[in-house]
Amino acid sequence: MKVLMLHGINHNMFGKRDPAQYGTITLDEINASLQALGRELGIDVEHFQTNSECDMCERIHQAFTDKVDAVLINAGAWTHYSYGIRDALAILTCPVIELHMSNIHAREPFRHVSVFAEIVKGQICGFGADSYLLALRAAVTAANAAGR
Repeated sequence: MKVLMLHGINHNMFGKRDPAQYGTITLDEINASLQALGRELGIDVEHFQTNSECDMCERIHQAFTDKVDAVLINAGAWTHYSYGIRDALAILTCPVIELHMSNIHAREPFRHVSVFAEIVKGQICGFGADSYLLALRAAVTAANAAGR
């Protein structure tokens, strides 16, 4: 089974950016923990991070071509307004899990809205870096249930 983890805008700054909200964990540390859990679950986890909305859409298109079994996405601020990324995600036929380290529903009002909500299998938020691990487990369960 192959799962693609998509990291959005500004996530390359984890560990430096707003530690009160996101902690001091780095993107490399998050990816390492996903790789470790992937090995434990017997699955392949690929990571992609970009600050370019165009590149994110292109990588989602490639995921469709590659027939990945599930996609995890923490799109950051794009979650709240990127209809381009939303439409790219809608092309996918595999389960898509949206995740966030912070509880977006307990933050600024604009963050309460996810333009992805109607097309994703589910959303996990508010558990810090553990949101990634919970999302990976949810993705594997959803992919297995879908016969992937």
